[in-house]
Amino acid sequence: MKNNRATSKPGSNAISISRSQIVVYSIIALISLVGLADATYLAVQALTGETMVCGGSPDCFKVLGSPYARIGGVPLALIGAIAYFCVFSFAILVAFGYAHVRRFLLFTVWSMFAVTLWLLYAQAFILHAFCRYCLFSAAMVFLLAGLIVASRSP
Repeated sequence: MKNNRATSKPGSNAISISRSQIVVYSIIALISLVGLADATYLAVQALTGETMVCGGSPDCFKVLGSPYARIGGVPLALIGAIAYFCVFSFAILVAFGYAHVRRFLLFTVWSMFAVTLWLLYAQAFILHAFCRYCLFSAAMVFLLAGLIVASRSP
């Protein structure tokens, strides 16, 4: 019979976790890296003042130049990059059996989900414009939230 649980050394803080959960948390880590790349690109563009390459879409400039793109002068993309990095770190730790970190992962992903819903609302009903990079990030957050729901133990 095959062992379907990852094991840890006695006396360590790690616990056993099923292989399917390891796969799910690894996928969460990979998706968060994709989101991190997107958010880092936007943060660097915002911090350096460079012109965005949005495929000729004026909506992208309208969204990224709006007051909703910054919180207290800090680009929201920078906060997003930090959040994606946290998700990556927490997912890796949980995949290695540190289950107590899962609550931080849950809090971070659900916070990102709530902020994403607000930002989608702002783009649709306040700005009447959509940023492709922002929509891509929203898709990554929705995937992360779906995987978090799927990762729950029965």
